[in-house]
Parts: sequence; C-alpha cells; structure tokens
Amino acid sequence: EPDVTIVSGLKDTAVSEGDDVTFRCQVSHENARDVEWKLQDVALQNNEMNEISVEKGKIHTLTLRKVTEQDIGTVTFRVGAHTSTA
Repeated sequence: EPDVTIVSGLKDTAVSEGDDVTFRCQVSHENARDVEWKLQDVALQNNEMNEISVEKGKIHTLTLRKVTEQDIGTVTFRVGAHTSTA
C-alpha cells in the first residue's frame, strides 16, 4: 500500500456563529485509509452536525454545521502519519 501524503493542507477559517464552515484537505492517493478528523483533539463522526465526505477520491472534506462558540479550536486532519491543522 503506497504511503498517502497530504498534498494540500487545511486553511485557517473564520466564521460567524450559526453558519456552516467547510475544511478541505487533498491527499496524494485515492481511497486513503486510516483517515481521521478531530476538533479540539476529539475525533469527529459523520452525523447531522459534522458532514465528512470525499470528493473526487482525493479531497477529504469536513463541514461543521451551525457552529457555536464551543466549536472554536483546532481542526486536525490525519492520514497515516501525516497531519494538517487549522
């Protein structure tokens, strides 16, 4: 299995309370395994508040819905041994 690396990392984003915000991270290979999103060191699951998806096989996206003040913090994307934060 090839080593999947991060080609394009996360970008810092400011958003108003109640809005949605999307983070994108591009990886080097399609069908990357061992992928994880975190907010403030808490692993995120795909649910009604967090939409986690993959576009075109390599672009991993996280959308946080209707953010609140409690959502302020560091978002981390990890694939294998590589991480990107915003």
